[in-house]
Amino acid sequence: MAGTLPTAGPAAAADPQRVTVDLAASEGPVMRGANGTLYGLSDDGVPSDAMLAPLKITSISQKPEGGAQHPNGDALTVSKSFFRNGGGEINVMMQDIYAKWPYEDLGIEDYLPKVDKIVKEVAADPNSEHFVYIPFNEPDQIWYNLGTSDQAQYEINRDRFFRDWKTVYERIRAIDPNARIAGPNESGYHTRLLTDFLAFAERENVLPQIMTWHELDSSSLKNFQGNYDNYRSIERGLGIAPLKINIDEYANRRDLSVPGQLAQWVAMFERNKVYANQAYWDAAGNLDGNVVRSNIPNGGWWYFRWYAGLTGDTVRVTPPHANTVDTLQGLASYDRKRRQAQVLLGGSAGDADVVVQNVSRSAFGRTVTATVAEAAWSGYEGQHAAPRVLARTKVKVAADGTVTVPLRGLHKMSAYRIVLIPGGSGTPAAVSVPWSASYEAEDAAITDGRVYTQGTVSNANGYAASGTKDVGSLNQATSKVDFTVDVPKAGTYDLAILYGNQSGTPATQQLSVDGRDPVTVSYPSTENWTYRAKKDVTVDLPAGEHVLTLAKGDTEVTLDRIDLTARTSAVPSASYEATLADISGRPSFDYSSSAGVGTGSLVLRPGDRAVFDAYAPRDGYYSVVPRASAPVRLEVHGQKVTAVPGKALRLYLVAGNNRIAMTAKAASVRSLDVSGNGSTSGVLSYEGASATLAGGAELVDSVHASAGSYIGWLGNSATSTAEFTVDAPRPGRYMLVISYAHNERRDNGHSYNTDIMSRTADLTVGTGAPRTVTFKNTWGWDDYWTVGVPVDLKAGSNKVTFANASSWAPNIDRIELGRVIG
Repeated sequence: MAGTLPTAGPAAAADPQRVTVDLAASEGPVMRGANGTLYGLSDDGVPSDAMLAPLKITSISQKPEGGAQHPNGDALTVSKSFFRNGGGEINVMMQDIYAKWPYEDLGIEDYLPKVDKIVKEVAADPNSEHFVYIPFNEPDQIWYNLGTSDQAQYEINRDRFFRDWKTVYERIRAIDPNARIAGPNESGYHTRLLTDFLAFAERENVLPQIMTWHELDSSSLKNFQGNYDNYRSIERGLGIAPLKINIDEYANRRDLSVPGQLAQWVAMFERNKVYANQAYWDAAGNLDGNVVRSNIPNGGWWYFRWYAGLTGDTVRVTPPHANTVDTLQGLASYDRKRRQAQVLLGGSAGDADVVVQNVSRSAFGRTVTATVAEAAWSGYEGQHAAPRVLARTKVKVAADGTVTVPLRGLHKMSAYRIVLIPGGSGTPAAVSVPWSASYEAEDAAITDGRVYTQGTVSNANGYAASGTKDVGSLNQATSKVDFTVDVPKAGTYDLAILYGNQSGTPATQQLSVDGRDPVTVSYPSTENWTYRAKKDVTVDLPAGEHVLTLAKGDTEVTLDRIDLTARTSAVPSASYEATLADISGRPSFDYSSSAGVGTGSLVLRPGDRAVFDAYAPRDGYYSVVPRASAPVRLEVHGQKVTAVPGKALRLYLVAGNNRIAMTAKAASVRSLDVSGNGSTSGVLSYEGASATLAGGAELVDSVHASAGSYIGWLGNSATSTAEFTVDAPRPGRYMLVISYAHNERRDNGHSYNTDIMSRTADLTVGTGAPRTVTFKNTWGWDDYWTVGVPVDLKAGSNKVTFANASSWAPNIDRIELGRVIG
């Protein structure tokens, strides 16, 4: 073995699994095709721009404008945010114009006028060339029953579908001659139908430009490669040039949000260079389970952020078991120009050795610096800070050109990234991984509760749960869960509680240590009992064994797992490596020194730009320090400021992701370091009670509002407004943070989707023009979330007004304003 890395956790008993990565075996340029979503966007601003831009999403699928299938997610509406954030193309699910699921079958004559309307609207859009028409959705099941085993009936149904396909195809092309059309869009892969369909479509000149079908079962992880190979063989047999493929629905509930599961699906699709969109099983607007609220990353989001960061070519990865469900799978890239290799892997617990072959001496030298990080599962609605670096060390390249990276104590639901760069001189900064331990609720002592099994291979559309089990029905006065924990030394520990709360209001439990002095833990609402979120609190523990008790409070909570992590610093911090940032222009990469964060330096010159994605656990002020050789220019929330190397700037960041851009005349940059707890010192704060209300808007009492009341009944009239008067000590760019709640829904009768709605408010600052701000549903009327909007204030008195002439605005609890440069 060429070298060893610090372990990522306790060693497992079994021999390490082996993953090989061959940097000399290119599979073609990184495509990033598997990062798409179905109904991942619900409105302009949900999810936020800061959630969309970093992922470089290649395709999404949405309903036609005004479609009755769901209350939001209209293709033309969401296209505004999608395209301004670098999105690729939008698939229009044309049959989602219908209200019922499965779609009501009223005949092709009923459908054709709807087709006309959809195509005319899309063709008139200025970005029409970036839309794709999908005329039929799952025709093997819906309308046509093409999956019947009765061959004679199949042929009757098939011929009807083919007639309708040709009619609709030609109708679309008559209106939009340059239209790109995708299909047949089966619910699963069917050799019989695709063979017949391709022959018919080629003969009748109605061949789709994009081939689509769905891979929705756990067995797809085993069968997709065979399906793909079979499909390409059908094309070859018919003399059809290879079509672009989009698997426009993939994965189950148990996969979504789970980095270790997503790693298996994405590796499979990227290896075959097909596009793919995650399926829509729950609510629109969260990238199918990868965005918390509107602007907060979870573990799944960070996996896709890593995926978006791959550059160069993908290279061959040989996993321990190919085409096998729930096994360790990997995806790797090699960028010769950047002299950078990356490996993404996940899907299995235990130990693994990642053997990287053909590590070029001319590109990397005699040593490489290897950096390993983990993106953990944090639930669908659980916040996840920047992925923790587990190891960073210099490793010799063996005589045979290999580098072995040992990974120990892998977690099944986590994904891992390995970055290899030239070793350079010096020693990388040592990584201190804090002590951490996890405890499953089902293994704890349970009083008046029940263990439930959730998402498994056999129940793939069950929700993901740690260890596939959780503890629910904790609805008795005596219900509690006692976790026995053992900590190595006395100190403060971060306690993360994975939970669910379907009560429709903030729920509480009583947390006690060894039966003493209980404190109240409050849990925001979630979509349902099993749509996992994460609550972060702290506990002070003496060394040794203790019992942590979570007992029922005012309402019921479901418990999945707790994580205890030793707090090593009073101030959280993260270093964002410059060589892994999003770049534009032609910056160069300098690996002459491996000191510091160990991924080298990015050399910026005029015309170059680097963008960092910086996580903030809450709204407030943070210390931001560029590790650079010369002054750099930072831009955040539209505010620019010069930063001196090594000197901290006090910048206002919003909860979740913040895109911080960096430019320079000439500077070598190692990292952007961000630390802090979100200080509110110097922040202007105004409760709802301080606003002047008009037109029916009124103050409503609520024990959950910050000061006991919120502004309700705002909007739905041109005269209904809420006006705050704010006093700015200095002019400039501020972040206006709005604390709000609403739980508007419109049940369209779909069998499994939760049809939540967003609300909007027109925001006017001073004499400026109003702008529309979108507020995502908060799962409950008493759950308050925040949305940040950059505004410009003059010194002294400023009017900040909220209105909505046509529909209800959200309930507003309070507002805060922090000058971007504090």
